Amino acid sequence: MPLTPDTTYVHLAHDGSVTPVPGGEAFWGLPPEQLSAFDQGWLITEFECTQDWSTWERHPQGDEFVYLLSGDAALVLALAEGETVVRLTGRAAQLVPRGVWHTARVFAPSRMLFVTRGEGTEHRPVG
Repeated sequence: MPLTPDTTYVHLAHDGSVTPVPGGEAFWGLPPEQLSAFDQGWLITEFECTQDWSTWERHPQGDEFVYLLSGDAALVLALAEGETVVRLTGRAAQLVPRGVWHTARVFAPSRMLFVTRGEGTEHRPVG
């Protein structure tokens, strides 16, 4: 049966195994101790973004691959030399370096695919 990454996430474990898991609120609503089981390895998720993100995030244990499948959005990266804005339109991708705070501005409804190492992920409000 085919998977759709917006409703079924995929966890890629260090040992090479792949596990599909229910996505969306079914995933993010799990208790923290169950979510932590996905910290090791990589998580593939897809989201529709219709507005600017309300938080910054960073992933201290690995780079993140962000793939814009459709739409118009910009990733804002808080680099040592200052904020860098990377505009993505149509189909485009960006690598977010390990440990870099980042957020997104959305100019048109956008579908984004993320490949993320979740261990230690941090969030803080924008603004």
